[in-house]
Amino acid sequence: MRLYNLRAKSKSVLPTPSKMSRVTPCTRSLMRILLIGGNGFIGSPLVRELRELGHQLAIFHRRPEAAAPATTDLVRIQGDRNRLADSREQIRQFLPDVIVDLILSSGEQARQLMILSRELTQRVVAISSMDVYRAWGVMHEVEPGDLQPSPLTEDSQLRTVRRLYPPETIKMMQGIFTWVDENYDKLAVEESIMNDARLPGTVLRLPMVYGPGDPLHRWFPLLKRIADGRSTILIADDFAAWRAPRGYVDNVAHAIALAATSDQAAGRIYNICEEPSLSELAWQRKITAQTNWPGQFIVLPRSNTPKHLVLPGNAAQHVVASSERIRTELGYEEPVEIDEAIRRTIAWEQKGPPSTINPQQFDYDAEDAALADGV
Repeated sequence: MRLYNLRAKSKSVLPTPSKMSRVTPCTRSLMRILLIGGNGFIGSPLVRELRELGHQLAIFHRRPEAAAPATTDLVRIQGDRNRLADSREQIRQFLPDVIVDLILSSGEQARQLMILSRELTQRVVAISSMDVYRAWGVMHEVEPGDLQPSPLTEDSQLRTVRRLYPPETIKMMQGIFTWVDENYDKLAVEESIMNDARLPGTVLRLPMVYGPGDPLHRWFPLLKRIADGRSTILIADDFAAWRAPRGYVDNVAHAIALAATSDQAAGRIYNICEEPSLSELAWQRKITAQTNWPGQFIVLPRSNTPKHLVLPGNAAQHVVASSERIRTELGYEEPVEIDEAIRRTIAWEQKGPPSTINPQQFDYDAEDAALADGV
């Protein structure tokens, strides 16, 4: 068992394999897989793919309304992820080969998961985030020091500051993602999963995930401006140039499925993201190209950009990641190409806006004034 020690170190101590050609991962033909949080944004396409492959699935969830009758290929276990031990016997009866936890939030949750899983499964796959990297902390201006180099690999420096988000941001996140707790810390999650000497773990570091079902409605502000007939869209110069990792939800689910069903993934950490990472301006142009929007983007100096369009943080810190490891070791490739992913996401977003809309995001008077001043 490889150990992964984050205590006072800023890099993963997992050895990086020597250069190797792409290989077909060692997968089992049929597996029993337990998904914790399998009803959500990423869980739904993951369930779909694993079922199509013929694997036997159990979904652990807490919502009574999700408790559809079990079928021959899908078992449902209702319970509280913070009290997994209460569901020990149901999980034992299913006898999973692998447990995939999509909703780990804190180190304590991960520790309890590993204690329970030692007697119930052969491996745990945990979903983490690229916010564990020091670059993410520099971008959020909570991490001291110089800008971090890119691309980020699985061995790049990790954050030394454990609290990345302020309490008000955590509270906002809890209103969107019910699984987030007040002790949110993906670094602590990774410590518990990868430092367990008795049970192998796999960690998947996810990018900003977009696609149908996105609870953040990441594209709504852009698409609403188009729907409102805006002929110009303003963007601050620093944000226009900023590059960050992204991934389409079905493609991210495919990567998780590969890691869950591959024995080679045991003891490994993988970045998941599209490549190359586009700048924010290039990304928004790629989206609007599919809407046939006849308008134009106007890049303004940050100091001249309306306040509601200025994002906090240090945009000079790019968060460009490399997904070479999972592509090389597990043969990962995106099954949905980017233009099709964008088309599907636009179609979904246009069908229904978020339930609550902050009108301050759409201060068109301020935008028109800034545009006039810039001419």
